[in-house]
Amino acid sequence: MSLPELKNRPCGGRYGDVVQSIGNTPLVELKRLSPKPGVRVWAKLESRNPTGSVKDRVARAMIEDAEEKGAIAPGQTILEPTSGNTGISLAMICAYKGYRVKVVMPDNVTPERTQLLKMYGAEIVYSDGTKGSNGAVELALEMAESDPRYYMPYQYGNAANPLAHYNGTAIEILDELDDVAAFVAGLGTGGTLMGNGRRLKEALGDRVKIVAAEPMQGETVQGLRSLDDGFIPPIIDLALLDRKIFVTNSDAITWTRKLLDEEGIFAGVSSGAIARVAVRIAGELDEGNVVFIVADDGWKYLSSGLYTLPLEEIANLESTLWW
Repeated sequence: MSLPELKNRPCGGRYGDVVQSIGNTPLVELKRLSPKPGVRVWAKLESRNPTGSVKDRVARAMIEDAEEKGAIAPGQTILEPTSGNTGISLAMICAYKGYRVKVVMPDNVTPERTQLLKMYGAEIVYSDGTKGSNGAVELALEMAESDPRYYMPYQYGNAANPLAHYNGTAIEILDELDDVAAFVAGLGTGGTLMGNGRRLKEALGDRVKIVAAEPMQGETVQGLRSLDDGFIPPIIDLALLDRKIFVTNSDAITWTRKLLDEEGIFAGVSSGAIARVAVRIAGELDEGNVVFIVADDGWKYLSSGLYTLPLEEIANLESTLWW
């Protein structure tokens, strides 16, 4: 029996340090989730980055951009609002480079995120969890305005955020696939959608559709945001999106488990929501490649019980889970 051709790069490449190793993540076909024989669904496993999330790309790009511009120096304090992943990425990179990090984070995130931030030496300021990530942004902006010793990269308004994907993630996708019918990512800061979307549109034109997975207003899916909540990150250009599809927390839970149970992909809850939208889009096509982003791994959500409890029990616990 002949084995299928593998395209694994030996050792994943060779790098001078852990920061340089960010990116070059696998693109994995999910055959069991594809609704039609002619449509191929691909997961870009950003969980393979050093701290387990796509935000490693963004944090690296923002810090290196600030260094190039002379905006920061060793010993300075980096301040950033985050739901967890960006803060963890910044903490890891800044610990290596010699910067102090202070993050503003909702007080209802999973304890694993707090532990990881402390492990990398970050100081944490908690915002009101009922206000979600918008509350963290509001508090961090107030802190930055009152103390000039802080440097805030501000992922929501920093052009280096989408450029990390324009110059990285999208190129990696195009290197592996000759054509992409749809690209799906979560609506968070907007960097992943904007950077990949712009690059893919330049390469493929209107053949590729850029699709956002957006929580319904009032639904809390960690890492994603509803634009109806009143805050539109400055880096988002809604004209670049072909579609926005609403998802619920229940969608996120169900499809996070589908990724694990049917494809062996151990992902965070936002990735479940994004997978739900990707499979819906795939069902509308007759053929083509649908690529979606697995934004982070599941290690930061273990305490929720999401990966071990029966689905019916998880549904009963939704209101108490630390998303």
